[in-house]
Amino acid sequence: MRSVGVEEELLLVGAESGEPLSVAALVLDGAAHDEACGADHIFEKELKREQVEFATRPVTAMSELEQEIRRWRSVAARHARTAGAEVAALATSPVRVTPSMSPGERYAWLAESFGLTAQEQLTCGCHVHVSVTSDEEGVAVLDRIRPWLPVFTAMSSNSPFWQGEDTGYDSYRSRVWNRWPSAGPTEVFGSADRYHRQVAAMVDTGVLRDGGMVYFDARLGVNFPTVEIRVADVCLDPATTVLVATLVRGLVETAARAWEAGGPPARTGVSLLRLASWRAARSGLEGPLIHPATMRETSARAAVDALFDHVRDALEDHGDAAAVQRGISELFERGNGARVQRRLYRASGDLKAVVRACAQITATP
Repeated sequence: MRSVGVEEELLLVGAESGEPLSVAALVLDGAAHDEACGADHIFEKELKREQVEFATRPVTAMSELEQEIRRWRSVAARHARTAGAEVAALATSPVRVTPSMSPGERYAWLAESFGLTAQEQLTCGCHVHVSVTSDEEGVAVLDRIRPWLPVFTAMSSNSPFWQGEDTGYDSYRSRVWNRWPSAGPTEVFGSADRYHRQVAAMVDTGVLRDGGMVYFDARLGVNFPTVEIRVADVCLDPATTVLVATLVRGLVETAARAWEAGGPPARTGVSLLRLASWRAARSGLEGPLIHPATMRETSARAAVDALFDHVRDALEDHGDAAAVQRGISELFERGNGARVQRRLYRASGDLKAVVRACAQITATP
């Protein structure tokens, strides 16, 4: 069974103000001396001082993955409080913020090279890693999962607010993230050799510092034998993260089986994939999406159900099908993070109260 690992980026916010606080160094220092974290560097700095990232260990049981996510969120919250802050699983800050760059040569280069794009880039995503046996299998998977990725953006959407305003999007993070010149959907590569040549050619332009800046919607893992799916917002509810990760593993397994059986990837053009990605960010689970198989407008529930049907065999083989069906129903009932944030705002009329409530949800074990 393929292993799964998750990286989550979290905002560091004031307990009362709800404003992002530049205390990442204090949080990371506390975690570095925490025996609960061991020597595995669970927590890492990110682009901005107002956020931290943690990575779960690779697991095969989804119940273990949820335990990992809840555990490290709780540890992050404990160290944030020591630094006078809280953690919030929000993909953008609802309240106004002028974020600050993390220290280091790499981040200084990004700030100099990309200007306002880098300065404004306070966004928190969720990256799902699924193990593959080789780069060749990994690229075959990347070629075959492309049309399905916007569904994960819709499911995970958790960034309706930006600089104190309702954007009208469920996932505005994905729109901000796609300002990077290397971000977004890709063409069909066809082989691992062509994938690596494409990455090398992108770095050789001088626009990118290195291969780690290739921000494809899905790519080969930079440091691990995985495929890394990068389209999701950080999810407010850990159950949503687990649902997304379970479906991602099913999608990877389904694509690998199709490749082994000689099935060709869909040749959907990048221009259509961009439209599907925009539609998912705009609508989330509230409005129409673009059907991954037909590239025609459909309901959000129909698109998610199509994803489930597409990966059903793999889910059943992993023993995950019933839990995923239940999880999908629960997600549509409670809504994604964007719906929860808007509901909290309608009730309070105060974006600071939205942040406080979401911080409480984030830190709940």
